[in-house]
Amino acid sequence: MDRSLIRNVAIIAHVDHGKTTLVDQLLRQSGHFLRGELSGDLIMDSNPLERERGITILSKNCAVDYVQRDGKRYHINLVDTPGHADFSGEVERVLKMADGALLLVDAYEGVMPQTRYVLSKALAAGLKPIVVVNKMDRPEARPHEVVEEVFDLLVELGADDHALDFPTVFASAKEGWACSDADAAPPPGEGDIHALFRVLIDRVPPPGGDSKAPLQILITSLDYSDYVGRIGIGRVFSGVARAGVPVVSLHSDGSRTAQRISALLRFSGLKRAETSEVWAGDLCAVVGLEKVEIGDTIADPDRPSALPTVPVDEPTLHMTFRINDGPFAGREGRYVTSRQIRERLMKELRSNVALRVEERGDEFVVSGRGLLHLGILLENMRREGYELAVGKPEVITREENGRRLEPLERLAVDVPSDYVGAVMQLVGDRRGEMIRMNPHQVRTHLRFLIPARGLIGLRSRLLTATRGEAVLHHRFQEYGEPRGHIPGRSNGVMVAMETGRVTAYALDQLADRGIMFVQPGEEVYEGQIVGEHNKDKDIPVNAARQKQLTNIRSSTRDTAVTLKAPRRLSLEDALEYIEADELVELTPASIRLRKRWLRELDRKRVARRAETP
Repeated sequence: MDRSLIRNVAIIAHVDHGKTTLVDQLLRQSGHFLRGELSGDLIMDSNPLERERGITILSKNCAVDYVQRDGKRYHINLVDTPGHADFSGEVERVLKMADGALLLVDAYEGVMPQTRYVLSKALAAGLKPIVVVNKMDRPEARPHEVVEEVFDLLVELGADDHALDFPTVFASAKEGWACSDADAAPPPGEGDIHALFRVLIDRVPPPGGDSKAPLQILITSLDYSDYVGRIGIGRVFSGVARAGVPVVSLHSDGSRTAQRISALLRFSGLKRAETSEVWAGDLCAVVGLEKVEIGDTIADPDRPSALPTVPVDEPTLHMTFRINDGPFAGREGRYVTSRQIRERLMKELRSNVALRVEERGDEFVVSGRGLLHLGILLENMRREGYELAVGKPEVITREENGRRLEPLERLAVDVPSDYVGAVMQLVGDRRGEMIRMNPHQVRTHLRFLIPARGLIGLRSRLLTATRGEAVLHHRFQEYGEPRGHIPGRSNGVMVAMETGRVTAYALDQLADRGIMFVQPGEEVYEGQIVGEHNKDKDIPVNAARQKQLTNIRSSTRDTAVTLKAPRRLSLEDALEYIEADELVELTPASIRLRKRWLRELDRKRVARRAETP
């Protein structure tokens, strides 16, 4: 195919600014699909967790063939990237596949922490942005101010004059229209998105690469098929990839493996079509390589030359994974041994480039970009049938010139103006420093610099203080001097004294002690955390206590017991809630909180030992 008719574009943005919805509209309005062939919303979010949480976790590839009015048919490879900071490892590697970037910015929220990050990575990769001010249908939209914010950010990031002369498109991906004038929005139901196609074709350069040079394919993503095994996805930087020819895989550790390409797949719509060859500048999927990893170069065996690998930022958070050794171990899961957990983590390392795993005896110290990054891994393991227990998340510090430094994060909080004081109080208690305050009508946008450890447990407290109105995002900024002590959980917990089935009678007796995490009929065991105490100390309780029966007839009937609904913690909430002496027990059917030492006598012995100098 003529390289001048190919465009490779990455779509980058802060979380929830509309990337996946925009890709939906590009697919629908390209004319590439038959009526009824595309159904539903968020077509690219195929992972069940992505649909449940409404976020993109894994980068996705698709392609559309767009015919302009002059009859030229352009092949546009689109890469939809995650917007959440915890999955920015996905963004870093797939930018190598693109020649241009669509930078989406919410018409109300404007520049956010992840906007800064993805734009800096795009500039570092040499990509010139096309700015798409999305969500123009919002009544509080402020498009002209947002464009100025993007320009200021580019200046701050040191962009050259060419990048500063960025084209701007104003769009509503939800309503399916785009135009070049912020004040010329079409009437509802009458617009289209072809203005974005035209800007994309005009301003994104065609891919480079010499098709006569030796073969070089950089693998940036992996897939797996039960029929053909591992599939390497990447870009042909030079030469021509052909099916059936021998190649050599140049691995990042310097080793190499001689292999053969059994089949080549080219992106076509949401699918992959088999082809005999792929020329330099195009994206492809390579089948038949038994040993291939992210960052490998697939090269000509006679003239092998490796491409530079993609540098990935280091993790900032770690936690301990271990087998589930509680009394209910093995009841609900299929994979319960340390060996099985190790094999699953090693498998995850092959495709999750931002993850690190260190073995310490029977435990595994797993490091990632943030709580959501590790939480998604744990949720996937639960659903696959694994049982395990994990410890309290801890930040990763760094030693420089004999000084210990801790990670600092840029935090953005958007709240109703009435709750600004409460937010400043909570963030200030966690050693956060306010950088900027921008009032917008009835809401206020606040920005802070806060230690990463101060973010653990902050989201739930902010939501409680603002009655669920707070919207917060954070992004790693730098390593800095430790900010001092940060208060932990202010309340103690209620710990079950014995194993048994929870009774309504017992919970009624404990109702004035605090908030329960369990309900009648559930099984609990000694050492399990069954509720939050009203005071700041832990107490043992009997949640399985039975009402004693007597042979004396009561003068009045027992009244019905009315209990409050228990607090149900999500996986991320549970990880944020626990303290250092506690664990979260995960099984396919349950999320339980427990003490690390189940017997009260053992906990007292450990506490005395810690107090002894």
